[in-house]
Amino acid sequence: MTLVLVYDGGCPFCRYFALRSELVGGVPGLEIRDGRGDQTLRAQLKARGLELARGAVLLDGEQAWHGAEAIAQLCGRLQPSDPLLALLRQIFQGPEQARRLYPLLLWARRMALQWKGLPEDPDAGDLRQA
Repeated sequence: MTLVLVYDGGCPFCRYFALRSELVGGVPGLEIRDGRGDQTLRAQLKARGLELARGAVLLDGEQAWHGAEAIAQLCGRLQPSDPLLALLRQIFQGPEQARRLYPLLLWARRMALQWKGLPEDPDAGDLRQA
């Protein structure tokens, strides 16, 4: 099966992490998808109770991890030589550590999206149009 990371492409932090070429190279078979840009994918995930507004999603066949668990699973599989990714792997590879620290990532995402004028929930529409 293909491992699929679904992230919020509107968040510059999420985009940077997801699109690092080393991340793709460090996890064989990883497919990276921008959930904000794919309404059909978001609807499929939401039907499974996996809302992009509450965190990234990692899929491996029918197995799904959401939020902190997704980041912990992904970081546990990374084999980076990049110092930043190596640090993130150390910080987030443990499920308990990821659960404690993930709210900080969500806060940073929320602030970045507000700065860009984007809603936290991709299905809510563009705040700049309101």
